[in-house]
Amino acid sequence: MLRLAALLAACLLVAGFSSWPGMANSLASKLVAPPGASPLLQTDRVEAAFARLPNRSGHVTTSEGVSMFWRALDPGDYGMDYAWTRPADDPHGVDFSLDFHAPSAPSATPRGTVVLLHGWMMDGGSLLPWSIALAEAGYRTITLDLRNHGRSGHAPSGYGTREAGDVVDAVAALREQGEIAGPLHVFGVSYGAATALFAAADPRLQAERVVALESFDNAGAAIRDMVPHMLDEDGGSWHAQLTRRWLRWRIDASVLDAAIVRAGDTLSLPLDGVDVGAALAQAPACVLLVHGDADRHVPVEHGRALAAAVPGARYLELAGEDHLSLPMRLDRLAPTVVDWFNAPACPQTALAAR
Repeated sequence: MLRLAALLAACLLVAGFSSWPGMANSLASKLVAPPGASPLLQTDRVEAAFARLPNRSGHVTTSEGVSMFWRALDPGDYGMDYAWTRPADDPHGVDFSLDFHAPSAPSATPRGTVVLLHGWMMDGGSLLPWSIALAEAGYRTITLDLRNHGRSGHAPSGYGTREAGDVVDAVAALREQGEIAGPLHVFGVSYGAATALFAAADPRLQAERVVALESFDNAGAAIRDMVPHMLDEDGGSWHAQLTRRWLRWRIDASVLDAAIVRAGDTLSLPLDGVDVGAALAQAPACVLLVHGDADRHVPVEHGRALAAAVPGARYLELAGEDHLSLPMRLDRLAPTVVDWFNAPACPQTALAAR
């Protein structure tokens, strides 16, 4: 998270930044599209891992002309050995160790297909541990790079709304290619979780189950929570600390509000109107919401608001987990997620299967 805060600070130090309008405009430009890839994204490491795995990949084109990159793993015994850690020099960061082998036996018939959707400034490869874990549980797993991320094409961001249309179109194309086998489920993290919930509200997706980790409830509110938190981090170089301190002084509520409005105007999408809870209420799929109570990036109030949007919602809150650690906790979450997808009927509570 310290590295993410430093990236935000670097992105904002641009010409015209000294004035109030320049401040709002600079911040708005970073809200319109991802300012590059996250420093947490270990692309070389992920690609080296996929080079050891039997997988298929390609591109499909959406109705808006967006080229979407996908990659699939089939069910099998991968012998996955996974553990997550917090680096000693970064108490807010996360890292993981992962080992596996290619399956020696032919792939079994998938019990279903899980489409995995990544977070902001990440890509489908960032969900490699989940891809393998769910493949070991008998599912074909397909990761998608969302628009403006990874190997997919560029188009106006929709904070999950337009991206959901891409997902629906990509799944339809993959169905025609025979890549969607058995019941379809969707698994999303953060921005990918919001996208999953918007997509699930579209009956064309035909998703049976959805797992949404740490989704925001409202895009504008999420930005108002995220930016101050990222600038409030300590540590890093003296230059990064000084920059964040200066930005905290300069970026107040009025600057944030103006940036959110300007970004929405640029995108022709009012960000305060991006209401994930309304989409969730329309989703015919069986949805499990998961949030960490220590999340300051997208505070737990977002998860609770989503749960409150639907009577009888299936909501799981994990003590002590933050925005970076929660998706890494396969040890705590993978058995529940697998049971959620395996259950013959929609569970009445988040932990009904266990």
